[in-house]
Formats: sequence, structure tokens, C-alpha cells
Amino acid sequence: MELDVPILRRQREAWEAEHLRPGAALALGAGDRARPEEPDPERTCFERDRDRIVHSTAFRRLAGKTQVVVYPTDHQRTRLTHALEVAQVATSIARGVGANVTLAEAIALGHDCGHGPGGHASEDAFDAFLTDGYNHGPWGADVVLTGLNLCSQTLDGIRNHSWSRPVPATVEGEIVSWADRIAYCAHDLEDAASAGILSLDDLPAEVVAACGRTRRQQLGAFVRAVVGTVAATGQVGMAEEPAAALSALRAFNYERIYTRPDSLAQAAAVIEVLRALVSYYCEHPDSIPTVVATRELAPDAVVQAAVTYVAGMTDRFAFETAADLLGWDPERLPRGIGRGA
Repeated sequence: MELDVPILRRQREAWEAEHLRPGAALALGAGDRARPEEPDPERTCFERDRDRIVHSTAFRRLAGKTQVVVYPTDHQRTRLTHALEVAQVATSIARGVGANVTLAEAIALGHDCGHGPGGHASEDAFDAFLTDGYNHGPWGADVVLTGLNLCSQTLDGIRNHSWSRPVPATVEGEIVSWADRIAYCAHDLEDAASAGILSLDDLPAEVVAACGRTRRQQLGAFVRAVVGTVAATGQVGMAEEPAAALSALRAFNYERIYTRPDSLAQAAAVIEVLRALVSYYCEHPDSIPTVVATRELAPDAVVQAAVTYVAGMTDRFAFETAADLLGWDPERLPRGIGRGA
């Protein structure tokens, strides 16, 4: 097809208004941002969000952060590849139901930018220092990504993607919540099987009957289940049988992967290392690169700066810093399988 003129933002906005399902988030102008901006002539507001996330330091660092395996091999997931797989699942669902694909992709790519090194164990480590605790969703939206000035819909989806949080305000945010759980249940299982932690033959028969044994079968079954439910009811979710299968698969992963003795030992080691690092930087705030005038910081601000700095580290940098700065015995550093989700 010959293109006489470029398809600019206003034209894509008009297409969305005409074609997306009722209730889908529409990109309008520069978007609802904390700091007003001029609209981009080529990109919609959610396309700009997606681009800003992809080019951010926080997103790049996900390549060095634990999904399930600390110091993963070439074939095991990191937080970065997890985010990409969540984005694939989310965009597949969003396309299938007529939601805003770009917003779903932006939320999915940014949803784990608040994770610290060492997986979910980092949340347990940082909880000890913060009055309100540490949750990677709000931390990502309200601390890590604030400099990007993202749209409120994107931030809401990132902030509330976990099922322990309030339901996201948009259909696209709800889609990412389901996509996250679908993706990690399937790919964490695949990684554990590849690492020899378990065998796919160990899966309960009812799970295999409902969604298959392999990642490909499971993703296909669960994506179709969500799309079918939205088409039939207008609500983001799954019918009873596939939802039960997803819950059973997640429970199987928790028992056989995330809470196995080696995983719990690794989590304990991660917590010990990260708490030691935060404590050090609280006592030596002038060692935090982002802190310029430490004498002007209140105690709470010093703690916030210390947690922010350590939470932004990759696994390798955190553990090497513990060894180099604190004299940590390398034999005490975490290795092996951790907790996903």
C-alpha cells in the first residue's frame, strides 16, 4: 500500500475513538500527566509512555534482576524478559477484546520497575526500613518512574497490577494484572523444569486437562479464556474452570518452586545482604551517589534515599557491593532458585 501522508497522533486518536470497545482508555492530546506537556505530533500519549519506559534506566536494569533464578543462565528468565512476556500476553488479550493495546503494553513493560535485587525477598528486606512498607508496584509508579512524567492511567496500572492491590482503574490495567499472573505461572514452571527442580510430568492431572503441560499450551488456554470472558460478560477475568486451573498451577509453583527449602534459604540470604547495605547507606549517606547535600536531609529522607539506591541495584551489583564495601564473604551470597511472581 502506498502511503501518501504519515498517520499522525490525531488520526490514531480518531481511530481509537471509533474502534475501541466501550470503556477502553482513549489517548487524548498529551495525556493526564502530573506536569503538563505539549502533545507530540506523531505519538499518542500512551505511545510516549511506552517509549519512555523502554529507554529508562530502571527498565534496562531489569535485565540484571531476579525473576526466579539469581545469576540466571542464558536460558532463564530475568525481570526484563518477564516484563516482555507479560507485555506479549497483555497485548494479545487487549487486541482480542478491543482495548487500548499501547496502554496495556506500557503498563506491562513498566509493571516491575519497582522491584529490587533478589526478587520478592527485597520487599521483605526493605519493609524493615519504611513505615508504610515496600511494595514494588507503588514504589515503581511513585518513586522509580516519577521522573518520566507518565500518564495517570499508566501509573495506575503499574501501581495496582498486583492482586494484593486495589483493582486498576482501567480495563488495560486489569488485563495486565491477569497477564502478569498468566505469564509468570507458565514461564516460572518452564524455567524450574529446565533447571531440574521439577518435571512437567509432576503437574496435577486436572491442571494438564484444563490448560496443558507446556508454556505454549498454557498461555494459549489462559489468553483465550480471558478474551472469551470479556467477550461474553464485558468483565476482565476467566470462567470458573480455567481460573481454577490457573490457581492450581500457581499453588503448584509455590509448593515446588518458590517455597522449597533452597528457595527460602536464598530469600533469607538476599534479605540479610540488602538490609546490611541499606543500614550502611543510612549510616553513610554521603556514599549514596544521588545524595548531594546529606547534611540537609531529614532522617526519614536519608532512609528513603538509601532504600531507593539499593532497590535500584541489579543482583550482581548489590552482591558485589556487599563483598567489596562490607567485606561480605562471597560464600554467603545468594545462589540458585528464588521466589517469582
